[in-house]
Amino acid sequence: MHHFSRLEKTSLWRGVTSPLLAVLLILTAGSAVAPPTNANSNSTRLETAQVPVGANIIYVNPQTGNDSAGAGSETAPYRTISYALQQAQANTIIQLQPGSYTADTGEVFPLTLKSGVTLRGDESSKGQTVVIIGGGQFLSPTFSRQNATIFAQNDSQIAGITITNPNKRGTGVWVESTNPIIRNNIFTSNKRDGIFVTGTADPKIESNIFRENDANGISVARAAKGEIRGNLFVNTGFGIAIGGTSTPLVVENRILQNTDGIYINDSARPVLRGNLIENNARDGVIATINSQPDLGSADNPGNNLIRGNGKFDLNNATASNTISAVGNDINRTRISGRVEFVAAQVNPPGGGSGTFADIEGHWAKPYIEALAAKGILSGFSDGTFRPREPVNRAQFAVIINKAFSPAPIRPALNFADVRNNFWAFQDIQVAYRGGFLSGVDSRNFRPAQEITRVQALVSLASGLKLPPGDSSIVSLYKDAAQIPGYAIAPIAAATKQQLVVNFPQQTQLNPNQVATRADVAAFVYQALVNKGSAQAIPSPYVVRVSQTTQP
Repeated sequence: MHHFSRLEKTSLWRGVTSPLLAVLLILTAGSAVAPPTNANSNSTRLETAQVPVGANIIYVNPQTGNDSAGAGSETAPYRTISYALQQAQANTIIQLQPGSYTADTGEVFPLTLKSGVTLRGDESSKGQTVVIIGGGQFLSPTFSRQNATIFAQNDSQIAGITITNPNKRGTGVWVESTNPIIRNNIFTSNKRDGIFVTGTADPKIESNIFRENDANGISVARAAKGEIRGNLFVNTGFGIAIGGTSTPLVVENRILQNTDGIYINDSARPVLRGNLIENNARDGVIATINSQPDLGSADNPGNNLIRGNGKFDLNNATASNTISAVGNDINRTRISGRVEFVAAQVNPPGGGSGTFADIEGHWAKPYIEALAAKGILSGFSDGTFRPREPVNRAQFAVIINKAFSPAPIRPALNFADVRNNFWAFQDIQVAYRGGFLSGVDSRNFRPAQEITRVQALVSLASGLKLPPGDSSIVSLYKDAAQIPGYAIAPIAAATKQQLVVNFPQQTQLNPNQVATRADVAAFVYQALVNKGSAQAIPSPYVVRVSQTTQP
């Protein structure tokens, strides 16, 4: 665990819609609380920053660009961000075209984002099609040797990009004693933090999505301040980890389904206002050691909605501190430790539009929603899709039948382990007769067996009768040696026909990894594109032979 870090009073809070009528109580676990009051806050809508007056715009394209003098225009872009940064002066926007920016395309990490320079992709999609993958080592004045994708300097901006650092202890963006603006990005699959804030940093981190990072969405350490506003943290270790003597403002975020929602330690004094913190595996908010979070006072209510977390919604695990938490929507039985608590009815911050509640910012969201619209995929009764759940052979057969309705090319085969009254019996027969699936042996199908990524791709290549590809194509995958011998030709064919979608790195196939619902959605959609039954969806994770084999 990092050693983390007091917040100056601000005038950023809005008033309540009705007065607080309850009485402050010193609350310990299981104590009674005062009746709720109305203390709903109005959500703040972020405005997209305008292009600065007189700003110079230079362009980068990892597929068509060229790092040479005279390049950098929209029609003749640079190839790498690294080269563009060398040319950029203050008041420059580096506009990234769709694609993946990696060491394989010439990037040198970490990327040092100079003062006054903006690195911009596509803010409207939060960078779904503009991806930076990689990281490099550097020496931090406060945390020694680190590995980061981007080192953000004063007055720099990062907007509209997906950022992934797959390296050991890898952080997406490192912010040390600087004040960048980081907005409308996706931080996913970083091996440690999405963003690490330390020293005396004072960044604005707003409207980003943090999901599936191994350690924390954001870490705030030492004497850092800053504003963390309007972000989504989901399935990402600790949503926010705050330590040292740091004093960040944490406002109007959605913090869902993490290990702990907000973890606060050392002598940190963050201010929490208007956040939705629910369904985290352990605690919604936990304070330890000598930390003193501010969750609201009589004249400045918290307006946080903290509910449905696995252990406690609010856990004061400090030795002797009392936490002020006036004007929040928290289940009184889910509070532990000394807390000055007044209940309130709170409206959660807005956001989360889409077909399913749990795929916002997910790399496969466009594929999932497209197949759901076609009736090929569906979600669960709780409104979720559960993209990380595995797919078994029976479920895959159902998807094949819905997507392709294959005509029979061989007679039916009665599998010993699939009875006529089995729920997927008919779908298994259709997939088998259509050439998409076979038994695991001459008698058994094993419907409950989870299907691997390589098996799903071989099934699609076989069922679609893809023309064979040169077996050398598979050499573009760093883990090609893990591809079973029987699958080399079908995988080469699937790669050539752009059925393969690899997240987060195109060159990592993970052939023997169990296929998730997200994986299958991407593979099947690409197969429909190949068949002429769907329009291509731009994605930096689709493997293209010409792209990955270029020098």
